[in-house]
Amino acid sequence: MYIQLDVGWMHHPFPVSSFRVASLEQIEALRALNLAQVRYFPSKSDPVVAEGAGEPDLAHESAVVADASVQALRQTFELQCQELQTCERSFGEATRSYQQISQAVAQQPDLARDLTAALIGSCVDELFSHGDSVIRLLSEDVGVRSAQHPVNVMVLCLLLGRALALPNQALRELGTAALLHDLGKQALPLHVSEPYAHLSAGDLQRYRSHVGESVALAERMRLPVSVVTAIAQHHERTDGSGFPLSLLGEDLGQHGQILALVNHYDRLCNPSHGGEALTPHEALSVMFAQCQSKFDPVLLGAFIRMMGVYPPGSVVQLVNDGYAIVVSVNSSRPLRPRIVLHDPQVPKEQALVLDLERAPELAIRRSLRPAQLPRDVLDYLSPRKRVCYFFERAVGLGATEVGA
Repeated sequence: MYIQLDVGWMHHPFPVSSFRVASLEQIEALRALNLAQVRYFPSKSDPVVAEGAGEPDLAHESAVVADASVQALRQTFELQCQELQTCERSFGEATRSYQQISQAVAQQPDLARDLTAALIGSCVDELFSHGDSVIRLLSEDVGVRSAQHPVNVMVLCLLLGRALALPNQALRELGTAALLHDLGKQALPLHVSEPYAHLSAGDLQRYRSHVGESVALAERMRLPVSVVTAIAQHHERTDGSGFPLSLLGEDLGQHGQILALVNHYDRLCNPSHGGEALTPHEALSVMFAQCQSKFDPVLLGAFIRMMGVYPPGSVVQLVNDGYAIVVSVNSSRPLRPRIVLHDPQVPKEQALVLDLERAPELAIRRSLRPAQLPRDVLDYLSPRKRVCYFFERAVGLGATEVGA
């Protein structure tokens, strides 16, 4: 039977309020709730009716099961909160480190180099210690706003480099280039420093000069040639349509191509000066449909696989017509991300993260734009206007099960 409980999850032992009853343990837990009624949906339920089933007295056992289940869910909720706080703290610290680097680079390039090495080293060490990692969506206002883009690009470049099995040192060089690729923008006026502003021909030329300025700062920091080269190529395209040198694919290094790819994705999701943002799902779709000639197809395919069909930050509709926002993706299971469900019975600050890998009854039907959501759903899910990511350990996440 497919049922709905008209109470929040803090008052029952199930991760969602609507689900298919699929085990004796669930029936025992339902009995222990002493509810006057539950809603039943025949159209979503199995047609088979069990006959001759006995009805043993399970009152004591049911109460024990229900109490233990509620306690387990509360522990899961606390664990999920701790996981998110850990990711957001790491991202915030990274943005503050970037701010220190950008302030020091002109007058104290050696200090800027040391700060960069410490930040990238800690991220790479953490990434390698995780084994299998997932990409985690963060809160919108996490960290220093002006540093969100370089840190975002650094995180995604490191994750893609890890997915491509780059060795430790290569990852450090890629992460360094990703973090510092836009340092040269600090010499530009605000209205020129962002790529999606409506610029005059003269201002566009000034904007493009930030690549050379970033290269000059990287050289002052005495960074490896591989890092400087990647920074120089972060706006190049394999078809020669990029800048500043209109290089072709055979002229580009792997680090530069990875950085250019990730930088483009982040700018589609997080445009500047009021540009219209794409959802993460839309951004990947556009890159797959329109950018096959602009980026190395192997790298583009690896990036799409890593981000998943529905990247973190995507708003989706489920097969049961419910709504959710994707909050993390494990590239080994791209169709079964972790989501936060819209459940009117549960206050949004208490919403559990649900792993679709452990919820066989649920699946994603389609991606939506925030404007397509009902107003109450939009307020509940709060899709991010700016999308920021970090990585967390895939093993031992606080996942919950439905209908299993």
